Amino acid sequence: MKLLYGVQGTGNGHIARARIMAAALSERDDIEVDFVFSGRAPDKYFDMDVFGKYRTFTGLSFITKNGRIDKLATVKQANVRQLLKDVRALDVSGYDMLVNDFEPVTAWAAKRQGVPSISISHQAAFSYNVPKSGHTIFDTLLMKIFAPTQVQLGVHWYHFNQPIIPPFVADKPALSPKKGHVLVYLPFEDIGDIQQMLEPLSDQEFQCFHPEVSEARVEEHVHWNPTSKKHFQKALQHCSGVIANGGFELSSEALQLGKKLLIKPLHGQFEQLSNVLTLNKLDLCQTLFQLDTDIVEEWLEAPDNEAIVFPDNPDVLIDWLKKGDFSDTQSLCETLWKNVEYGNKTQERLLTLAI
Repeated sequence: MKLLYGVQGTGNGHIARARIMAAALSERDDIEVDFVFSGRAPDKYFDMDVFGKYRTFTGLSFITKNGRIDKLATVKQANVRQLLKDVRALDVSGYDMLVNDFEPVTAWAAKRQGVPSISISHQAAFSYNVPKSGHTIFDTLLMKIFAPTQVQLGVHWYHFNQPIIPPFVADKPALSPKKGHVLVYLPFEDIGDIQQMLEPLSDQEFQCFHPEVSEARVEEHVHWNPTSKKHFQKALQHCSGVIANGGFELSSEALQLGKKLLIKPLHGQFEQLSNVLTLNKLDLCQTLFQLDTDIVEEWLEAPDNEAIVFPDNPDVLIDWLKKGDFSDTQSLCETLWKNVEYGNKTQERLLTLAI
């Protein structure tokens, strides 16, 4: 089988999810896969060796300013002409199937050329009856037309009795984590604003990662680091808690490691607002709606989260893809959810979760 795998490159979460799939696919001799990314400048991708000779396109991405989506700037910078040109130019006829993680160029090319396609993404989960917050008719329409595929297989922290699978999380808890610092990853916020929020909390060390940091530097108890998968994962393993935006993948990794979460959702993005809603219902995060030192100080005293064990091997999913019977999602979902282990408190919360 020859797969084309399209990945939205604007967020590191999409790429992290694709890395696990790429590593598993590289171990197989029955499937050949090519990766396509869009949504950020080619020189802004990092730690991409696992994807081999991947291709990049401009695609479409959101513009953010001061922790919220700038819709006007997003519309202004959207190069629809280039998108249409790339869709027409990309030949996908030689592929048996497209696997898509919210990537528009490959999705529209596959639709145009009649190649079977399936979305496997967190965004696909929102096409079903799951907790949502802040969504509008525009959001619903955008989800349908942004990266259209024939089949939608969602990824979420719970199945909600829908065609939804759990996330794959490769990292396991360290045997003896130091738990000294707090990990901060707020890529949509201004560095100066983050520094101002953390500066008064001089008794706590913060390891901050930000795409605008080019070289590591230390400002008293606040350590600033450029984005790096290796260093980020080490900081995550040994932190006492995570302050982050409401992206799905980092939250999933933190949940597996039992790290407490303080989440600042990106205003204007209903996906992140919906993630916070679900985590709050499960009592698995506290919310930071604006950069506030007092809220961070209070959160620092909160206990660890109850860890959730997610599957780490996507071979079951890959076998299902190769079989090609997309009408049978139930057997796939049942198999994968058997590998998820919730703590007692989380299980009780799930029983009362209202949709």
